Amino acid sequence: MSRKLKITVMLGGPSAEREVSLRSGAAVVKALRSLGHEVNELDPRTPEWNLPVETDVVFLALHGTYGEDGTVQKRLDELGVPYTGCDAEASHIAFDKVLTKQSCIEAGVPTPKFVSLHSVTEPFPANFSVPLVVKPSRQGSSVGLEFVERAEDWPTALAAALKFDSEVLIEEKIIGRETTVGILDGQALPLVEVRPKSGSYDYKNKYTAGNTEYFCPANFDAATTQRIQAAALAAFNAVGGRDYARVDVMVRADGSPVVLEVNTLPGMTETSLLPKAAAAAGVNFAELCQRMVDLALKRKAAVAA
Repeated sequence: MSRKLKITVMLGGPSAEREVSLRSGAAVVKALRSLGHEVNELDPRTPEWNLPVETDVVFLALHGTYGEDGTVQKRLDELGVPYTGCDAEASHIAFDKVLTKQSCIEAGVPTPKFVSLHSVTEPFPANFSVPLVVKPSRQGSSVGLEFVERAEDWPTALAAALKFDSEVLIEEKIIGRETTVGILDGQALPLVEVRPKSGSYDYKNKYTAGNTEYFCPANFDAATTQRIQAAALAAFNAVGGRDYARVDVMVRADGSPVVLEVNTLPGMTETSLLPKAAAAAGVNFAELCQRMVDLALKRKAAVAA
């Protein structure tokens, strides 16, 4: 085992994903304590928080605004404390779906055709046809996700998504198989295929036990698997990712991958998708948490050297 560390797990926070974050944090705390570390929990409900003294490393189990958009990362950089996951800049880009897509396009990573809008009075976008996906630019966990299957659904979907952000992303709906690719220390993990039993992989199906089936490793041939993993890694690199993330990728019927988004602080309950992928690669949940901590400390050691 690595040496005993004083680890602060940041969990909860002020975002719409607070409840999910509390579950992630509780699982991480349990795992790190099982490894013998001294673990403190810190819930940054407001910006006026202080780290426990002599914290060796911060484990970020936050999701959504504040925790995943670069805000907390910037504060931790100012404090000079190492933390798990992507830096402030990559977090800011990846959390903003429009910036992510622009980064993907510049890097030649396939992503759905899109437009961004800011007003509930916007007409149905020119050069698009149904079905469309409408989602807030800066939310995670499928918060505010809407589907437009008929043109007459457009005003309702646009208004619903704009409740969660001042900017929404409109993109073509890719018909195909839904996968997610875990990335750990520069390597793509085995694919997870996500199959909701009904409807789409929305917030309800994501967090209601039994509503969605998961297949890991996903049943693709080797060449298709490699293409999907390569697209995910390219997207991760395009946003400047480091250490780990989870990249959502649709796969068309012809096997071509289309990247939807990059999640820099993916769910960390024992049944979350990144831990599922790690388990398929032979890395159990506690080992995964330790690897994430080790990557953060390795960076600190490199800076000190």
